[in-house]
Amino acid sequence: MNVFSAQSHRTQLILAAISASLLTSGLFTAYNAYSRRERRRNLDRDILKSIADQDEGPKQCLIPKGDELLNEQILRIGADGYDEELIREQLARCYAFFGDEGMARVREKTVVVVGCGGVGSWVAVMLVRSGVSKIRLVDFDYVTLSSLNRHATAVLADVGMPKVACIERTLKQISAWVEVDSRVEIWRKEDGGRLLEGADWVIDAIDNITTKVDLLKYCHEHHIKVFSSMGASAKTDPTRIQISDISYTMYDPLARSVRRRLRLQGVSSGIPVVYSTEVPGDVKLLPLPEEEFQKGDVKELGVFDDFRVRILPVLGSLPSLFGLHIATYILCEMAGKPILNPLPIKNRKKLYERLLRDLLHRESKFIGEPINKLPIDEDDVALIFEDLHLGRSVVPPHAVPAHPTLLRWDPTKPLTLENCVVFESTEAAKHVSKCLTPQTEEAHSRKTPRAVWGDEVQAIVERHAGDVAKYRTWVGL
Repeated sequence: MNVFSAQSHRTQLILAAISASLLTSGLFTAYNAYSRRERRRNLDRDILKSIADQDEGPKQCLIPKGDELLNEQILRIGADGYDEELIREQLARCYAFFGDEGMARVREKTVVVVGCGGVGSWVAVMLVRSGVSKIRLVDFDYVTLSSLNRHATAVLADVGMPKVACIERTLKQISAWVEVDSRVEIWRKEDGGRLLEGADWVIDAIDNITTKVDLLKYCHEHHIKVFSSMGASAKTDPTRIQISDISYTMYDPLARSVRRRLRLQGVSSGIPVVYSTEVPGDVKLLPLPEEEFQKGDVKELGVFDDFRVRILPVLGSLPSLFGLHIATYILCEMAGKPILNPLPIKNRKKLYERLLRDLLHRESKFIGEPINKLPIDEDDVALIFEDLHLGRSVVPPHAVPAHPTLLRWDPTKPLTLENCVVFESTEAAKHVSKCLTPQTEEAHSRKTPRAVWGDEVQAIVERHAGDVAKYRTWVGL
């Protein structure tokens, strides 16, 4: 009997211990859940109060009732600062991607965005969403109705507000800990250091070419990392957007002008850019009203003569893609996982160099004397070969040439973009022997290209000339 009593007593003790453990665990779990709910409720009240204080007039809360807990995860300001646990929860996907060390680098960096329009606004938003905690916004311009098709944060009520102000508002709604320094100013080289002070990275999203070149030159000289956006206007093909060094850009009118001006000032490379290899198609520019000419030198207001940037046709999604490309590149670099070798869409540089070199040799033989420089360059060679001829011979059936060759088409006309075609090497030999006998010889021995290749090929060359005319309109040649 005593044995059974002892066993029953031990069983009671074990059950009591288990019950106490379960009760303690349940109370601890319930307390944690209660504390978390209270912290989130307090946070929600702080956020709503902050919004109410910033906005004029009563605002209706549009947060669905079932999503209150998600909204409450935004950080609140307490006596001891921000809650690191909630910061890490908001940036959880970024921490999973870059790791603790990478995100620590991102969060300690300072980024300056110069130009806060269709490109710059998207850069700013995505950098802050991804953990950048210190950002300076520089732009003198104000939101207009035409801004709303491409700006990342502007809404109808923001028309007339500085672009930097509406971006700052959104950034602080996204990230409660972000430090935003908004400057309604224009960057000028005479006072450039003040607005770039403390910058780990500078984002150039400026439209004005003179200011853009000045900024890039300043950053290059002062060893400040800078990333530049080229032209997103009049482009529609997202597959042609790429990142490269400024020295490898092609077709983009803004990139072409910036590259040449920088070279004149001794900067030939070392600046990453985002640009599009798409040659503008049939999109037309709006005419410039007479009153615009009265406001100043219109050539200083944009890439193209006689056109202000704001009246260039822009498909709103393209500037946003440019901005997202920039933000991704910068984030990876800051986190210590840089994109080392951006994949070029095109850029067969050695091929273009060879084609240009061979063309120079053939032109020298045709003219009958050595020449040092052709009226076309590597960019033009790429345009002729890639975009006009699509990497194929001008002669039907338009095969992909194993040994492509560029030649003057009509010997009676100067060598230009319109008068240069792609042949296979055997076709090139025939064209030279029939149409491009040296000018020192009798001209009557030459045949016309139409007589040698027929009306179909002549029509193709003329159609390409029309395409070049459109290209010249955009590039400003």
